[in-house]
Amino acid sequence: MSKKIGFIVGSLRKDSYNKKVAETFEKLFPENIEIGYLEIANLPFYNEDIDVEGNTVQAYTDFRKDAATYDGFVFFTPEYNRSVPAVIKNAIDVGSRPYGQSIWDGKPALIVSTSMGAIAGFGANHHLRQSLTFINMPTLQQPEAYIGSVQNLIDEDGNFQEATMGFFQSIVDAYVDFFTKLTK
Repeated sequence: MSKKIGFIVGSLRKDSYNKKVAETFEKLFPENIEIGYLEIANLPFYNEDIDVEGNTVQAYTDFRKDAATYDGFVFFTPEYNRSVPAVIKNAIDVGSRPYGQSIWDGKPALIVSTSMGAIAGFGANHHLRQSLTFINMPTLQQPEAYIGSVQNLIDEDGNFQEATMGFFQSIVDAYVDFFTKLTK
């Protein structure tokens, strides 16, 4: 039986570096793991007034139903003002409700932060870890996945350099091992 891992990309920009990193990571996973992308751009901001039994907005219901089919998640995040983009936090909030019915509970996570800056989204990475701890998502600790100065890691053909690909593969391998141990 194959397992499913959901990718959540926190940058909505068409030419997002985070999206490019996610697309590159997707190719590094073993064939027995299915990768899917969760759409988070059109989720209304979480509001309990529009999330009442019998009257929940369809976007929340659809997102929860889709996310519940995954066994683990990889979050690709830029850093906005030393934190995560609102779309990622909103997706976490929508998926964690209604209280006691979180679709995230116990599912292994990986955080990959990507930035044009030298500190590689360190603040966003750690801020996201705080939320994932609260919603009970075990998160890979090592190797840490900070991709700094990302614009310098891509060659003229738009591909990541060989050394970077080796680093990416080490992250994927560690996560797959972590994920496998927790989803047996």
